[in-house]
Amino acid sequence: MYLNMMFSAAWYLIPIFIFAVIIKSAWFKGVMGEWQVNLLIKFFLDKNDYHLIKNVTLPTDDGTTQIDHIVVSKYGIFVVETKNMKGWIFGSENQKQWTQQIFKHKSKFQNPLHQNYKHVKTLEACLNAKNDSIFSVIIFIGDSTFKTKMPENVRFARGGIEYIKSKIDIIFNTEELTSVIEQIESGRLERSYKTNRQHVKHVRKIIEEKFDIKACSKCSSDMVLRKPTKGKNAGNEFWGCSAFPKCRNVVEIG
Repeated sequence: MYLNMMFSAAWYLIPIFIFAVIIKSAWFKGVMGEWQVNLLIKFFLDKNDYHLIKNVTLPTDDGTTQIDHIVVSKYGIFVVETKNMKGWIFGSENQKQWTQQIFKHKSKFQNPLHQNYKHVKTLEACLNAKNDSIFSVIIFIGDSTFKTKMPENVRFARGGIEYIKSKIDIIFNTEELTSVIEQIESGRLERSYKTNRQHVKHVRKIIEEKFDIKACSKCSSDMVLRKPTKGKNAGNEFWGCSAFPKCRNVVEIG
């Protein structure tokens, strides 16, 4: 009887445990960050002047690139990259990597301006548009604080909306605006699980080619790409020895 009660109680705990793992995952943080930016755009940008296109996957010469949000208006096209992070953020426009610090722990992540540059150039090529009509915008969401002076187009939460609204010179007329929206919608890949998985596979291939690490420098075992789902390094990929825990050699990406 007692064992049955314990077993029944354990079944109730399983969904709670799964939910706790999910909400701490990098995927969930990314989804929540994009959702919050969606709300900011819908509440603080007039839908009569700004048209939102979400989760756009575009083909490139070597695969695909995925854009969180594209805001199209007569004042230009805004390519928005979302970062849902906490802690102190250090970075500058020209640094390849920025730093996130949570208490005494520091970790590196790709400069989002460089990340968004490919998005902008891909969209520019797809639309055959002038480079002064497309603007890169980085919006940070979450409990984070900039500890260094950031470029004008890197903002926190509603500040990103204010940056978009700061562009007041008219670039597109009504006919051109309609054409831009139609080109993006017709040029994007179908929104599906398959499209997303192919994009993830492409990104992983780029990482593997960029960081050509095949054998452990300490024991010669294979190195494998790992991505923790919890702890201070959650979501940050690194190369770890396949012989772990016997060999604990790691190589950080970047």
